[in-house]
Amino acid sequence: MKKKASELKKGDKVKILDKIWIVDSIELSNIGKQGVKKCRLELSSETGKMPIIRPADYPFETIN
Repeated sequence: MKKKASELKKGDKVKILDKIWIVDSIELSNIGKQGVKKCRLELSSETGKMPIIRPADYPFETIN
């Protein structure tokens, strides 16, 4: 199932680069110069942590 970046919540599991990542935190920014809100996600997996910034409407593949 796909969810927009702005719809993700803490604890959701997303698939990026064939790895399963867990959302640790999410921050939404205001509309910037390009007219789009941005989401900053803190993700973690068995191998480590990764911050990622994407537009609010960016689709992520979620795992149930």
